[in-house]
Amino acid sequence: MKTSSNKISIVKASGQVVQFSLAKLKKSLKRTGANDEVVEYILQTVQEELYEGITTKEIYNRAFALLKKKKRVLASKYKLKKAIYELGPTGFPFEHFIGTILKFSGYKVTVGAILQGECVEHEVDVLAHKNNETIVVECKFHSERGLVCNIKIPLYIRSRYKDVKNYWNTFKKHETTLTQGWVVTNTRFTKDAIQYGNCVGLYLLSWDYPSKNSLKDIIDRLGLYPITVSTLLTNREKQFLLNRDIVLCRELIKDNFYLDHLGVSDVRKKRILTEIDQLCNS
Repeated sequence: MKTSSNKISIVKASGQVVQFSLAKLKKSLKRTGANDEVVEYILQTVQEELYEGITTKEIYNRAFALLKKKKRVLASKYKLKKAIYELGPTGFPFEHFIGTILKFSGYKVTVGAILQGECVEHEVDVLAHKNNETIVVECKFHSERGLVCNIKIPLYIRSRYKDVKNYWNTFKKHETTLTQGWVVTNTRFTKDAIQYGNCVGLYLLSWDYPSKNSLKDIIDRLGLYPITVSTLLTNREKQFLLNRDIVLCRELIKDNFYLDHLGVSDVRKKRILTEIDQLCNS
């Protein structure tokens, strides 16, 4: 290479130009559970192929292909962010995904609830109950890379949450107390969105926020991977499963008869189930 990789400019999905970070690539590879030998091999290979103006998508695709050759389960974990985008184009599978994560965290969940507010009715994405407390969750899904949640989102959601809360906590038939409003996105919050959310008491959850308990951290910690991470299922098969509310790999392991409905051969079915079982238990 004529230029040090540390001085190479790369183009993000948003169009922003930034300097390539070897440390960030290494961190993303280490998150998959790849050993040092595999990580160093991929870092070296990618560095040798860098050029000025390369896109983050090209870098990702190369690293993904190299991981896939080494071990499919590593590639599945590496494509987690992309896999969540693939839950689209509508936001409903993402809402179901977030609802399922909350179920695994001990909540009783309803996806798509109509709630009466002090002024008007509101349709909320996820309603979750635990320990005599209730939370209202609004999901902002983006199927297009490079988009973020700006301050308008928490501003709007807070006003709806306040209207619902004012009615909920004065209605005697409700057996729980409405304690918190959440905003969840598969992308990122802007700095002022985070500042405002924290100021007014909204709980914000995004791909990388809050630190150490972000969406990606929770998924990795609980092993709650969406079926879209699979490197063996086709796009048609993934859509078939999503249309039947099979959103998590764990759900497919339990209800694997859907693979029979898809006409998947016994040999391929075994490979698919082995892949996602390794992923959920890695």
